[in-house]
Amino acid sequence: MGTAWDDLELNAAGDGHFTTAISDAWELAVVPQGGVVAAIAARAMERSLDVPEQTLRTMTAIFAGQVAGGPVEVDVQVLRRGRSMSQLTATVHNPGAAAGLTAIAAFGGPRRGFEFTELVMPDVPAPEDLRGFRDPVPDGVDFEFDGPPWPFWARVVEGRPAIGRPPWEPFEDGPAEVANWYRLDDPPIRPDGRLDVAGAIVVCDTMPGPVGQKLGRDSGQWFAPSVDLTFHAFGAPRPGWLLAHQRARHAGDGYASVEAALWDPAGDDGPELVAYATQLMLFSFS
Repeated sequence: MGTAWDDLELNAAGDGHFTTAISDAWELAVVPQGGVVAAIAARAMERSLDVPEQTLRTMTAIFAGQVAGGPVEVDVQVLRRGRSMSQLTATVHNPGAAAGLTAIAAFGGPRRGFEFTELVMPDVPAPEDLRGFRDPVPDGVDFEFDGPPWPFWARVVEGRPAIGRPPWEPFEDGPAEVANWYRLDDPPIRPDGRLDVAGAIVVCDTMPGPVGQKLGRDSGQWFAPSVDLTFHAFGAPRPGWLLAHQRARHAGDGYASVEAALWDPAGDDGPELVAYATQLMLFSFS
């Protein structure tokens, strides 16, 4: 039986051209999660480059048009193929659509340099000690969610909040900050047993949470489509629970700027920062 991650198994359809289909497991409010669309772009660029020693280092994606579930096409162009670093661009769109997601990325091999990490993983409870997104509302709490969970949260990513206020608790003004443990259902695994970079991209594209934490439920019904997503890959985490620490730094003019630090708690020398992402989102109201 297949999984949602099978959507990343692209079909070659000519020089730099690929096809696949995005299944309904990725659905959020109205369209599939943007992270999987970005992951499809990254996989297509990786396939076109075909240099295993050069791995994804950075990617910036612009959401120029909605990418709906179902058949999609990917067009890749190699901008430069270098000995130690290469640059490519890819566009993911539905057949016949004028626009979709366009990404530009750099792939590179290991280089001589320096090592340090200025961020620190927050001290939070272990996921085993926390209530998850898939758990029912606690007994005695008078609260109902607005409909069933979206398929993405029910079938692709399991989440357990570690920093932040549950929606049934009274609003208290505080920082636009959350931290969530995430674990992928049937995650994509590399031959060496580590998590494929596609999994990290998908987990990082979960950034509206800190905005909701700052505003509270009295802000009304709003959705935050992505304008862009920039993703930096630092390492390949082990499969299992990852901690996404997310902060919204500014909101204004109908947009919000958010960042995410992705941690593998089981690094060789302690918690390891495996990815960092930023995103500009816009507000859409129902």
